[in-house]
Amino acid sequence: MTYPLPEPAVFDAQIFTELPESLRRPNALSYWATRNKRGVPVDSFIEGPSFDRAGNLYFVDIPFGRVMRADQDGNIEQIAQYDGQPNGLKIHQDGRIFIADYQNGIMQLNPETGEVAAVLKDCDSEGFKGCNDLHFGPDGALYFTDQGQTGLQDPTGRVYRWQPQSGELTCLIDTAPSPNGLVLDVNSHVLYLAVTRANAVWRLPLSESGRVNKAGLFLQFNGGRAGPDGLALTAQNGVVVCQTGMGLVWVHDNLGRPVAVVRSPKGLGTTNCAFGGKELRTLFITESDTGTILKVEFPPELNISGHPMYSGYRGH
Repeated sequence: MTYPLPEPAVFDAQIFTELPESLRRPNALSYWATRNKRGVPVDSFIEGPSFDRAGNLYFVDIPFGRVMRADQDGNIEQIAQYDGQPNGLKIHQDGRIFIADYQNGIMQLNPETGEVAAVLKDCDSEGFKGCNDLHFGPDGALYFTDQGQTGLQDPTGRVYRWQPQSGELTCLIDTAPSPNGLVLDVNSHVLYLAVTRANAVWRLPLSESGRVNKAGLFLQFNGGRAGPDGLALTAQNGVVVCQTGMGLVWVHDNLGRPVAVVRSPKGLGTTNCAFGGKELRTLFITESDTGTILKVEFPPELNISGHPMYSGYRGH
């Protein structure tokens, strides 16, 4: 019997860089670890990779409220530390850095001074459940997920669209069991949403009025200890899915067919990713269990490259 879908190309990621010992916190108590890891000590839990216009890779460390930056050679420095739980990070084309913070809402970081300040703390005075990830549309609108502790037992996670200029805030959907990573397609007609506790990626068509209509299931995964986490978009309008808890990252075409799969050589916590490198053909992946950033370069013949980020980064 012929397999009805193409066999994906299999890649083993390489280590780009690791959090140095000087920046790990092996003996520090963390409220996040107490609540999320049943008190098991963690020295870090990195997430939210995003490139600035100069090709520096920013990422966050959730349990210790930190923002890090790796240069093109993989040298890591701490940019900021504050009282929060930063989970996702994206960079505006004017250089401002926005953070989805589980504890505080949407934050803004000045990369020159390291100052972090809240810019959206609630929705009409009602607190968020716990913001998780964010994505800029081409018009500067900020889409973000409000995950909290939602799941199959409580499918009330939300996805918002916020216009930073006008302050307009719109709830697009409020019935997701653990909304996580999100990304718009190349035409901004569809919002793809990782729904971790359903082990799935949803497809949310956006009408001309900006509402979500005919939300549907795009990809269904199986197994693992968690599910789809961070997402990225290819220039070919395909969707990249970090399947955390399995140590895998899947690349799909615009129909959801698997084109490639990347295996982690370290832990299973493949939480998020971003395209960089020459012609945006290299995928950089946060492996959160070990505090490692992985990378894989796709060969030109495979025709996989990243869709440019809103920050203006076009590869290096």
